[in-house]
This record gives sequence, C-alpha cells and structure tokens, in this order.
Amino acid sequence: MGVMTALTRIRDDLFQTRRDSPFPGLTTHAYLWRGPAGNLLFYNPATAAQFDVFDELGGIAAQYLSHLDEAGPTLASLAERFGRRLHAPAAEAEEIGRHGHIDVAIPAVRHVDDNGVEVLPTPGHSPGSSCYLVSGAGGERYLFTGDTMFPTEAGTWATFLVPGRGSAADLRAGLELLASVDCDLVISSAFAGDTAVEAVTPRRWAQSIDEALATVPS
Repeated sequence: MGVMTALTRIRDDLFQTRRDSPFPGLTTHAYLWRGPAGNLLFYNPATAAQFDVFDELGGIAAQYLSHLDEAGPTLASLAERFGRRLHAPAAEAEEIGRHGHIDVAIPAVRHVDDNGVEVLPTPGHSPGSSCYLVSGAGGERYLFTGDTMFPTEAGTWATFLVPGRGSAADLRAGLELLASVDCDLVISSAFAGDTAVEAVTPRRWAQSIDEALATVPS
C-alpha cells in the first residue's frame, strides 16, 4: 500500500489521515508532521487502518492531543505499535489516561518543548484545551487549533462551549491569544464543511478570530 493512496499530502512535510467520524455529526482527521525531532502525530486517528503507512513514513516519535475528546482506544494501539511518547494536557490527564499512558503531561503554560512544538494553552472548550504551533517546510508556520476553533459549513470559523464543562471567559481569552499568533496554515481537529485546513494571510487570520469570537456565548 503506497503512502499517497493512504494519506493526503498537505505540504511536503505534512500529511492528513483519512476522514473519520468517531461520533455522529463529528468529522476529524489526524496529521503527521515530519519535523526535525522525527514524525509527530497531532490529534488521534479513530482506527488503526493507516498504521502501516505510518510505518512506511518512518513510524511516530510522539503524539500530541489537543484535548480529552480526541482520546480513544487507538492511543494504546499506537503506543504498542510505535512506542511513541504521548503528550497531552495535564489538566485532563485523568480522562485521557483511561485510554492510554501519558508520557508528557503538558502544563498550562505557553512554551516551546524539546520537539520544537510551541504549546499554547487555550482552555474553554475543555479545561485543558491546547493548541500547537510548529515551523514547517518552506518557512510556513502550522497552527493546530484542536476544537478551540474550527471551520463551519458556511466557510467561517467558530468555537463551541460544551454545556456544563467549558468557560466562555476562558474561550474568549484563548481566542485572543491565538489572535497574536503568526501562522500560515490553520488546522482544526473536528470540523464541518469540506476541510479542516485553511491557508491564511494575516488579514484572513484576524477575520477568522473575529468569526470564532462571535460564536462565544455572552
């Protein structure tokens, strides 16, 4: 099975897994970034269907979850198959840890880790929601937003406050933090519409933040 039949190449160093629908109305992909520290997997595939192609690309050194909704049975399978190190928000370690061992519990502090991943704490959608920024091929900067903000069917960006779980104030603060980030490619976890990926200019990025802020409950 060839790489290109199994993954979509977004950039020279960035691959998208097949579309999954782990829950009704929820559509997701995971993303494999071939960075200086090895192959890093962002988010979590719903099945093991593409594990062989991960092997073709050299395995997985580490995996990053943006929040607890991405956790599932494949976490244990990925650990067994690839021995990868799981990075996940410390604030959600109990929930995520039910599905797989967390090797690096990510603190809610903005920092750049040993793999060159900048961690951006953006609680609100969930207590530990985090976004990740990396420097990709050709000088582009890839921002993984998890479910903190995501594309809609209308082509705008939105967010979602989970009743009884999130905080509207935290969600606004997280989006305002993202507004300060210099990025070129924005990649959500769950999404509606045709794609989770959008290339942005500074003007379009500011507009996307405003669109998402408009969906935060007052």
